[in-house]
Amino acid sequence: MKVTIIGAGNMGGALAKGLAKATKKGNQLIENMSDICITAKTQTTLNRFKKLYPNMQTSLNNAEAVRGADVIILAVKPWLINSVIVEIRSSIDPTRQLVCSLAASIYTNQLRDYFLEGTSGVSTLNLRMSTLNLFYCMPNIAAEFGKSMTFVTASNNAQQQSIETVEKLFRLVGDVSVVEERMMDSGLMMAGCGIAYVMRFLRAMMEAGVEMGFYPKEAQRITMQTMEGAVKLLRETGLHPEAAIDLVTTPGGISIKGLNELDHAGFNSAVVRCIKAGLTSK
Repeated sequence: MKVTIIGAGNMGGALAKGLAKATKKGNQLIENMSDICITAKTQTTLNRFKKLYPNMQTSLNNAEAVRGADVIILAVKPWLINSVIVEIRSSIDPTRQLVCSLAASIYTNQLRDYFLEGTSGVSTLNLRMSTLNLFYCMPNIAAEFGKSMTFVTASNNAQQQSIETVEKLFRLVGDVSVVEERMMDSGLMMAGCGIAYVMRFLRAMMEAGVEMGFYPKEAQRITMQTMEGAVKLLRETGLHPEAAIDLVTTPGGISIKGLNELDHAGFNSAVVRCIKAGLTSK
């Protein structure tokens, strides 16, 4: 499979690096590093990727880069997505290429409108673009390390085989959930934005550690290992978090005192409000 990523920003860059690492380890989807291509506005940016992965393809020309790709990933900001689509659409073969957009809150119907915009009713380009299999995908920056939580939704005309192909591609950089489009914003808040919220909690734990006498680097190491251990425990045992909490809350002990302080401060409510904030603001 050949993959072209349009845009080498934080998300596009993380995805390119994650796919490159998966390719180095060996997988049945992307065989060679040269099957990955990334584009950017400047050669300086592309040189950084070439330094890390000399065999990765790079390009300053988006229209040229999409030719020959099996999957095209649009990793640009929402306000740039239309101009990029206009730039590449005449180079796309909808009979065999799949297009995935990572632009937040740009849904598949809007993507299709962008591809059809400016084409006349029954023109050849219009008919070709109307058959294009489109996907709205939302990974997070942990894709670089193979730990993304990615949400995927497909356009109404997307074939099952195409959906499976996109799912397999993003599984190279983490876990994947294929959902109805109405759930994409919720997925964005939980995983795309959620990774920042988890880091804020980690920072708070670190600050407590420093106040109690640990140096910042040591506090960070302890905090990250504790978080990693909690996740590992839940994965391996299948326990609900509350059941796992019961394992460390001895009656009259110190763990329950700390948990009660979180409750007194409205911790649960604050987290729920945090995760839902992006939904209620629309």
